[in-house]
Amino acid sequence: MVAHVDNAGENWFRRFAASPEAKARLVCLPHAGGSAPFYFPVAKALAPAVEVLAVQYPGRQDRRHEPFLTSIDAMADRVADLLRTHTDRPLALFGHSMGAMVAYETARRLERAGHEIAALFVSGRRAPSRVRDESVHTRTDDGIVAELRRLSGTEADLLGDDDVVRMILPVVRNDYRAVETYRYTPGVPLTAPIVAFTGSDDPMATIDEVASWADHTAGGFELVELAGGHFFLTRHQGVILRRLADELGGVRV
Repeated sequence: MVAHVDNAGENWFRRFAASPEAKARLVCLPHAGGSAPFYFPVAKALAPAVEVLAVQYPGRQDRRHEPFLTSIDAMADRVADLLRTHTDRPLALFGHSMGAMVAYETARRLERAGHEIAALFVSGRRAPSRVRDESVHTRTDDGIVAELRRLSGTEADLLGDDDVVRMILPVVRNDYRAVETYRYTPGVPLTAPIVAFTGSDDPMATIDEVASWADHTAGGFELVELAGGHFFLTRHQGVILRRLADELGGVRV
């Protein structure tokens, strides 16, 4: 896997597939504890019709020595600021779980600045206005590992490796803090259409909570329910990729 760092993105954006003639650009934002390579299959599948920029948050992998950003708003501020130089073609955003919140707040910032968003794709996350009282980030290390196992977001054998656990826990704790302390500030709905993907058995988001994304756009809304839990998207990768391709580039995947 070779990732090309986008110079204008100052280490924030990774290109895993060259797409110089792309019809559209899709910015993909990872889940809590996640990193840019999670979207490697998306970049390879959609190229060259759609250019994928996978976001690499600070504090992980090759950016592990950089300080964390501790709030959703801080992450969105930085991503939105950097994307202002990437609006030369239709721009869409995709985010899973925490990434959905960062994508939404990024879209809000870009639209307020006068930039058009072609579409917002959110996955595995209830609408911003649907709040739960959660405090995973305050748990012990063992408590956080138990939550990761519950969501099946990390392979069990990796969670059994003490060195790996020690390496990822600070990242996961920071990201959970960002998600759990986020509070939606009411404002003008997006003009971009929203497509929300959700797992039928996702403990993090009920169908009703996901349906409330419709309240956050004036541009049209669709809910796509797929079988599975919080990480249903890995099981239904082909379905989601075909939908992204149809919406953004018309390319067969």
